[in-house]
Amino acid sequence: MHVYVVGKGAVGTYLGELLRGIGNDVTYAPRALEDIVPVDADLAVVAVKSYDTPGAIATLQRALRDPGATTILTAQNGIGNEEALAAAFGADNVVAAALTVPVEIDAAGKGVAAKGGGIAFAPVGTASPNNWLLAAFGATGLPTTAVRDYRSLKWSKLALNLVANATCAILDVLPERLVREDEVFALEIRAIREVRQTMKALGIAPIDLPRYPVRALLAVATMPTPMARAVLAGRIATARGEKPPSLLLDLRSAKHRTEVDVLNGAVARAARDAGIEAPVNTAIARILNDVTHMPQLWAKYRERPAALVSEIKAESGRAPSAANEIAAAADRRRA
Repeated sequence: MHVYVVGKGAVGTYLGELLRGIGNDVTYAPRALEDIVPVDADLAVVAVKSYDTPGAIATLQRALRDPGATTILTAQNGIGNEEALAAAFGADNVVAAALTVPVEIDAAGKGVAAKGGGIAFAPVGTASPNNWLLAAFGATGLPTTAVRDYRSLKWSKLALNLVANATCAILDVLPERLVREDEVFALEIRAIREVRQTMKALGIAPIDLPRYPVRALLAVATMPTPMARAVLAGRIATARGEKPPSLLLDLRSAKHRTEVDVLNGAVARAARDAGIEAPVNTAIARILNDVTHMPQLWAKYRERPAALVSEIKAESGRAPSAANEIAAAADRRRA
């Protein structure tokens, strides 16, 4: 099997080298379009940040000699990547994936995985789950599973990605510190509740993912806040304590771009479209985008949880207009 990987970061190299290790030919896409050499690929893995999806589409359009003969697997976080790839290549050619293995880059620039987790697949079109993908990745030793509804897959992964992520980035703190801030962590629980409410409004059922009981997470969030905090805080501190979450890494890298629009921002937009409110996710997305594009504003929030709590509480009172503002701004950035 010939595998073409777009995205030579932690996830792309981890999956690419897993498949190479069982005898597959693996090619990594170059960064520059002019350096692309057309290939005949059985599988194309998209493992770039969500804001780079348009570039990945342009790469695949130039690289794949026969796109209709290539299965395109997206292992990205957030909402909207599958739809963009389906619009470019056809829904039946696209498979969604949720990787729950913690992966980091080693000194050699390769993705190295921690123990635990696995990968789940779901077709975006009407095709049945790709059994050959399960077999290919299963042969690497990575636990695999098939899911029928790709929206359930991606929204369930989003619920995990939201926890101790954007708020850590805004405050410039690690998860183990965040869970000790009562008022901020109460907002985290409200954000999870908004995800659950939005999924319900959209008719999307949550599912458990390898290693992570997502349905239990969403159920715990419905408990009274002190009880939910007691259950979740220790688990988050243990699982993520001293590891900087993805949005904080993006902010510290001074890229002036993060994936918040396809995470908290996606919840804000979907809630608005469903006729409900998601004021906490709306405010978090707006604040993080402001900090990302105007780094001087970061000083207002860094290690100042009271400032963040005050801002979100103030914005919650104007949730509908704020959600519309978030949606419009995100649409302009994707254009």
